[in-house]
Amino acid sequence: MRICVIGGSGFIGTRLVEKLVAMQHDVVIFDRLSSVTFPSRVMLGDVRDAAAVERALQNCDYVIALAAEHRDDVRPVSRYFDVNVGGAKNVAAAMDRTGVKRALFVSSVAVYGLKQILPDESSPLAPASPYGESKVQAEAVFQRWREDAPDVRSLVIVRPVVVFGEGNRGNVFNLIEQIRRKRFVMVGRGHNRKSMAYVDNVVDFICTQPSESSGIRIFNYADKPDQRVRDLVRTIYSLLGLGSPGYIFLPRWLGLFAGYFFDLAAILTRRSFPVSSRRMRGFCADTSVSTVALERTGFSPQVDLLVGLERMIAHLDDDEDGLAPVAHDQARPGAG
Repeated sequence: MRICVIGGSGFIGTRLVEKLVAMQHDVVIFDRLSSVTFPSRVMLGDVRDAAAVERALQNCDYVIALAAEHRDDVRPVSRYFDVNVGGAKNVAAAMDRTGVKRALFVSSVAVYGLKQILPDESSPLAPASPYGESKVQAEAVFQRWREDAPDVRSLVIVRPVVVFGEGNRGNVFNLIEQIRRKRFVMVGRGHNRKSMAYVDNVVDFICTQPSESSGIRIFNYADKPDQRVRDLVRTIYSLLGLGSPGYIFLPRWLGLFAGYFFDLAAILTRRSFPVSSRRMRGFCADTSVSTVALERTGFSPQVDLLVGLERMIAHLDDDEDGLAPVAHDQARPGAG
């Protein structure tokens, strides 16, 4: 099968292409950046360039759409919609013109917002950020593409939680680094729960999804069990060999106040800071999701969350010694 992976040079994309190539698929990568691992498979281009997207999809049987504007400090916020929604429109139009009938879109649990407890795939979409709203709109674009030919087109939407692993520089990496450098501050009591996903497990699930049948399937993706923040922090302390956790506690209200202070500082100085009100709210929120639909497929993740954390921390040690390869972190479909 000839598969186009849009955003295939990024953190998840690189691991996904490795798996697809091992499965003997003919893979083409469409990305703004070249691939460290598969440079010969790359067609350089931007999802905002409709003509470039269409060229990449020529003679393809299946499209996996990963690329996204995802950082939570993007300015102007219109970039979320230019890239994530405008890009989805270009991909859908290109699939229509090139005759691609099967697609998988990697969305995000950010579509549910921060107020729902264990949302499943039928829960209301109530995003709490421009990024989440852009993912809601992008999902709608792909769903309209399928509805234009429902008898022959197949669409899978995967909504991952925070995805971590070797080479990632996202939320889990930042947490590990704060603890390693003894800069970690617990905002709130840490009783809130987080769903998490190890990158190899997410990739394995995506690779089970190509189907000849028409229809639409939507899946939350998380590796259970969920983790309480204080338990996750304790685990990282142990894996780093730091013994019993020792850190400062801040009440949630004070953490949010600090976040608003840095929001204002970011506006005045036009700089990005590691602290913001959005990050404080996300850290203190319960971001667990239901995975009943995922479990009904019979899929079983092969890597335990603890093992995944061990691998990531070992990779960080190698990285400090200059031994670890780094992939471009262009697409982060998860949200914390």
